[in-house]
Amino acid sequence: MEQDMEYIYQVYRDQSFSKAAENLFMTQPALSLAIRRVEDRLGAELFDRSRRPLRLTQAGEAYIAAIDRIRQLEKGLVQEIEDLRNLETGTLRIGGTHFLNSYVLAPLAVGFSQRYPGIHLEFAETSSDRLPPLLKNHDVDLILSCAPDAVEQFDHRLAFQDHILLAVPQTFPLAEPALHAALSGEDIIAARHLRPDCPKASFSWFQDLDFLLLTPGNNLRKRSDEFFSREGFVPKIKMELSQLVTAYRLASCGMGCTFTSDHLVRTFSSGLRFFRLQDLHMDRTFFVLLSKQNYTPFALRAFLQYAEGRNWNGWIE
Repeated sequence: MEQDMEYIYQVYRDQSFSKAAENLFMTQPALSLAIRRVEDRLGAELFDRSRRPLRLTQAGEAYIAAIDRIRQLEKGLVQEIEDLRNLETGTLRIGGTHFLNSYVLAPLAVGFSQRYPGIHLEFAETSSDRLPPLLKNHDVDLILSCAPDAVEQFDHRLAFQDHILLAVPQTFPLAEPALHAALSGEDIIAARHLRPDCPKASFSWFQDLDFLLLTPGNNLRKRSDEFFSREGFVPKIKMELSQLVTAYRLASCGMGCTFTSDHLVRTFSSGLRFFRLQDLHMDRTFFVLLSKQNYTPFALRAFLQYAEGRNWNGWIE
């Protein structure tokens, strides 16, 4: 509120120029002069000086009413800012692939929304190669990525790891060694594929099978191509898909085998056999990426604090 308004409001409250001047830590002549300048500018007196204690004129009543409205607006603004500080309101925009949004971020978002119902969450869903530009342009507040070149561009913190498995339809014929190394959905849910004694698959067992691969530009497609190159193997590509979840569902229906994340395996009976590969590059470390900025919005800070140390494996705690 402007200084002249503060002067006038103090005189109104104290009903005296001398008391108001004392409370404002100024001389009475200086206070009287300041208020007279306002009255001259308005062309009307605000106080009836002939009465003791002072009384407002009609113009004064209108002026005080306006000050009250301004004070209420200021109070509301202060409260709104305080609400933001207390995470009672705000917007958080998260960018992710369909896989990340559905199987990793969704449970965290549910828990976060229950804790902070005033925070409005928005999900932007696109392919992994299109997420960094969204973050760079501040179209989203955070993304998840395991791509080293993307991680280097932004502020980042560790989120979770996933492990890429080869998923093969149960209807596909396999040699005896492959059957002995096969893991079920129950095995994956029980994390048996992470145990040191888990058998590793030889990729030569699957060279004659049809593959469902993600489209170029996707992080898993890049890893798949590098894997094939290291194995000296040209896959029989039956179909290319933009979404990991779609490839997984098609594989479970018998369309072809595919690389998939262990985070996608949620049911014991999925129509698939799973194989742990002998390739460390098929283990991925995901980071939360944030744009480099001087100020971190409170909603974003709250989400990071909420997610820190929590269960990123996609199950609601």
